[in-house]
Amino acid sequence: MNRLDKIAILGLGLIGSSIAHAARRAKLADHIAGHDASDDVLARAQVLGFCDSLHADAVSAVAGADVVILCSPVGAYKEIAEQIAPHLKPGAILSDVGSVKSAVIRDVGPFVPKGVHFIPAHPIAGTEFSGPEAGFASLFDGRWAILTPMRGTDPQAVERLKEFWQALGSQVDVMNAGHHDLVLAITSHLPHLIAYNIVGTAHDLEKVTQGEVIKYSASGFRDFTRIAASDPTMWRDVFLNNRDAVLEVLGRFNEDLSQLQRAVRNGDGKTLFDWFTRTRAIRRAIVNTGQDVPSFGRLPFQVYIPPPKKRKGAKKKKSKVAASKAKKKPAPRKPARKTARAKRRVR
Repeated sequence: MNRLDKIAILGLGLIGSSIAHAARRAKLADHIAGHDASDDVLARAQVLGFCDSLHADAVSAVAGADVVILCSPVGAYKEIAEQIAPHLKPGAILSDVGSVKSAVIRDVGPFVPKGVHFIPAHPIAGTEFSGPEAGFASLFDGRWAILTPMRGTDPQAVERLKEFWQALGSQVDVMNAGHHDLVLAITSHLPHLIAYNIVGTAHDLEKVTQGEVIKYSASGFRDFTRIAASDPTMWRDVFLNNRDAVLEVLGRFNEDLSQLQRAVRNGDGKTLFDWFTRTRAIRRAIVNTGQDVPSFGRLPFQVYIPPPKKRKGAKKKKSKVAASKAKKKPAPRKPARKTARAKRRVR
């Protein structure tokens, strides 16, 4: 892909900051501009240094940008699109990273001016962590990014965005927005809904204490807690904006769950065994295609450390390293006494 003059990233959480890191790794642009509605996030991003410029307002961030990517929660897209639309560069690509696509087209599409290429997109990558510190360059490596261009979109612009995501490390596919929403409802949205529910149920059980839930959690429950730790604002917006597809898949899930419930109640071992065998094969297929990445794309030495919580009135303390250096600091040397031999030489 030809090097871009400027990329604008609106929203500097996990995905936005990871795009910035990956774009720098691939040397995709001369300038990476970042915007976030939170002053605190901007301050933290300034320290991390993954953007060339940071902007408190979205309009200044998108000025002159070749590619603009919405990385905020999808519920904020409409307001952002209305603000930035008149200031987008002619010929620019406007895209996003939201987990729903039909709602994005509905909310953003009406504001896009002529001459700007609006191509919704969704990188299927992430972790349970959020915030600018959570981002890393290899998040998208080997993962899928789905583009959902509308009918009549310039094919050359779609190809440029495809090359953009490939340069970030992704495999790219193109599909209809409605089909995307149905596929993601079963592969992503429903699992998150179940995870939030089962962790909440475990927390509310009166006969099992919260301490026991934490102490004796098996690997299956720990996986649910990881998913349930995902950003609540983002997932609230996902469910509100993909409700039809989620409800359709949830209805089918409830039917299947009732079938398993009957099998357990009736002691129907054959039905349970057949069901588990079929689902085990699906798990193996996922592993064989390389889509099971326990580290979520992080290299072995990359560890996410959440930012420390600030305590009011807390005095700054020296770090242990600084303190130990202070203790080991040698005392100033006193002038050495002249020996008898040295005195004789002087004489």
